[in-house]
Amino acid sequence: MIVRPALSSDVPGLLSLAAEVEHWFGPMVDEPGFHRALDRHVREERALVAVADGGGLAGGLLFGGAPPVHHVHWIVVSERARGTGVGRALMAEAVQRYVRGPGTLEVVTFGADHPGAVTSGARAFYSSLGFSPAEQAPAGPEGGSRQVYRKVLAAG
Repeated sequence: MIVRPALSSDVPGLLSLAAEVEHWFGPMVDEPGFHRALDRHVREERALVAVADGGGLAGGLLFGGAPPVHHVHWIVVSERARGTGVGRALMAEAVQRYVRGPGTLEVVTFGADHPGAVTSGARAFYSSLGFSPAEQAPAGPEGGSRQVYRKVLAAG
């Protein structure tokens, strides 16, 4: 697996990955706002992809924020690649590539009562990376609860 900046040619693959998780996050593939965000992150070189050995996309990540507060805007791992280190590799590359100095890294994920909270493994994934649950966030587009997870980053 290789993690690299996303190219415009990766957008169809990222949309395919988005389609795999719409049942948890709400509509993305047919949403113009998601397309604009995806295109902007790719253009600004704030999007990463994990390319599987066979050449297909195993995952993707959109990153943003400004020091000292950094944000994982979106991360997705293909169903077939979950639990194989793809998410960890994307997160590690994002921190190495985009984070300078001390601060915090934040992500909004499912609230504890969301049906995808356990099934997706998202909350356990972030906890395993040293994130802690923080304040509630506005509900997702599908109406499910959301919560901020935050990690303090030391000076690097």
